[in-house]
Amino acid sequence: MKISFRLLVIAALFVTCLLTANIIGSKVFSVGAFNLPAAVIVFPFSYIFGDILTEVYGYKQARKIIWLGFLCNLLFVFFASMGQLLPPAAFWNNQSAYEAILGYTPRLLAASFAGYIVGEFANSFVLAKMKVFTKGRWLWSRTIGSTIIGEGLDTVIFIFGAFYGTPVFALVLIFNHWVAKVGIEVLATPVTYKVVNYLKKSEGAEMYDIRTNFNPMALRDKRAGSDAK
Repeated sequence: MKISFRLLVIAALFVTCLLTANIIGSKVFSVGAFNLPAAVIVFPFSYIFGDILTEVYGYKQARKIIWLGFLCNLLFVFFASMGQLLPPAAFWNNQSAYEAILGYTPRLLAASFAGYIVGEFANSFVLAKMKVFTKGRWLWSRTIGSTIIGEGLDTVIFIFGAFYGTPVFALVLIFNHWVAKVGIEVLATPVTYKVVNYLKKSEGAEMYDIRTNFNPMALRDKRAGSDAK
């Protein structure tokens, strides 16, 4: 499929959500008895845009953009870490604030990257398979169903990897994150419908991943492809 401007816009929004989640993730807010990181309000949108990518453009294009998001995230963390290592000017008193917001421990990074890769690819795979199974009907079932699985895997991997064995760790923490993320997906379903319908009409194609190679590493596999109808 020819790369369109609309695809580039969705890809840019997808990556922006990932990077924004990195920046605001250190802020913790409370809703009643629940304590959640601020990233929970933006990270689910990466799954929404991931759903749109797979639904409209197919798994093959989504796979490329998932890896692009990973590389952009890695690049952001690298330069944020370089900025932290630079010696602060004598008059600049915000080094501790910088480290609190943009400082990342190796354990936290490993958990975050692992959760992202597994969750996003699971989300895209499930949606693509459900689309073939449902013959393109019931969009809500595959956007929500794929998010339940993708966000669930992402949350479990991240919480266990980042906090297991620490006083912060609790199974209820996984449940709270998962419910909040899936809830945002459910609330955004009407908007997702409008965006998907607009893009399908504009692009003039309906993608079904019937002959697709679902190997996440098969970026250059010429056999990997989607069927346009």
